[in-house]
Amino acid sequence: MKTWSEIAEIQPLASKIITNSIKKDRVSHAYLIHGERGTGKEEIAIILAKVLFCMDLNGIEPCNECINCKRIESHNHPDVHWIEPEGKSIKKEQVENLQKEFTYSGLESNRKVYVIKDADTLTVNASNRILKFLEEPTRQTTAIMITENSQAILPTIRSRCQIIDLKPLNPVSFQNKLLENGLKKQEAILFSALTNNLQEAIEWSKDQWFEEARKLVIQLVEMFSTKPEDVYLFIHSHLIPLLKERKDQEKFLDLLLLAFKDILYYHIGNENEPIFYQSTDVLLEKAAMSFSEEQIIDNLNAILKAKRKLKQNVQPTLVFEQLALQIQR
Repeated sequence: MKTWSEIAEIQPLASKIITNSIKKDRVSHAYLIHGERGTGKEEIAIILAKVLFCMDLNGIEPCNECINCKRIESHNHPDVHWIEPEGKSIKKEQVENLQKEFTYSGLESNRKVYVIKDADTLTVNASNRILKFLEEPTRQTTAIMITENSQAILPTIRSRCQIIDLKPLNPVSFQNKLLENGLKKQEAILFSALTNNLQEAIEWSKDQWFEEARKLVIQLVEMFSTKPEDVYLFIHSHLIPLLKERKDQEKFLDLLLLAFKDILYYHIGNENEPIFYQSTDVLLEKAAMSFSEEQIIDNLNAILKAKRKLKQNVQPTLVFEQLALQIQR
């Protein structure tokens, strides 16, 4: 997506809000763009930056051909600064370096833009540094923060930004795109529940990791009901070796969440096709018989809590051990 018209197809309200401000020459000094993975956050940030620097702007649309547009597209424009987490967080030193850059005049104009990816990972000290930027805005500076979890950002920062909430993509439309790209129906249903990014879903469908993780989720759910005493050994011997990176740990919890959602829907007689299990899977019926509705809801909440702990950098092994204890209860 490289134009506002393309953005408008999936995010009509967000596109309208931002383009109206462009037309009126009232671009905000700071935006907080919030939305799920694949909903267009980074694309919006790039197009907005292009609008501010494009050498051949066509109304509200950047030309996408001039040197400024091309450099912004490749994250190489000297006056458009990108900050991303180093490791698991954005640190104070990164923001200090940004502040140092902003003490100099723009290399090619007086305008400057900075984009903060995964803004919810700002440390407390880094957040306080960013807050100083936002408290003294200049017309020539635009901040764009993008996040999947705006509630994790300091209220004082949120209050100084124009918040742009992006709506989830239409799952049926997304599934059809996946089918057109060669995925099987069950794969399309599963991956559309995990991501809204087409290329990411296609890559994941070819990744053997997902097949292995899915098998382990099924084994883990079955073990909770049949051999709960073996769960800790299973976690250390099978899960921990597979889940070396935080992104893998989070994806595994997403799969476990989908599994328990299917079990809950089976309980309440939901007619929608299961996402994680096959509709005729005997394991789904077996799992549903092992947990009450109340237990399943408690388990779903426990998994969501575990995901939050991972984002807070709690030691992964401890997170999974605590989750196992909560589900066993």
